Amino acid sequence: MNAEAFSSPIFVKRASYIVQEIASLADAIDFLNEWPEDRRDLTYETALRACCDAYAGHIPVDAASNAFVGFAKRVAILEDPTSAMQWIAACKAGIGKVQA
Repeated sequence: MNAEAFSSPIFVKRASYIVQEIASLADAIDFLNEWPEDRRDLTYETALRACCDAYAGHIPVDAASNAFVGFAKRVAILEDPTSAMQWIAACKAGIGKVQA
């Protein structure tokens, strides 16, 4: 297992119908760097700092994962993992099928 990978993926809503899987520190940092500047607050800063510190090896990856989850909850973008996994499985099952 990658030392930067989260123990379990975190699913967040990017838009009303798009769900993104955050599976590692790199994913989390990329997501946070793309977060709109006008929506950045203390929770955002804490999550970003925790992810960067974990990436540098200063804190455990689980601490960064928890900080990211806290941020996602605070801004109401955290998606239920069970629902997200079912949706992903349904999409994969439909790949390559032609609709009549």
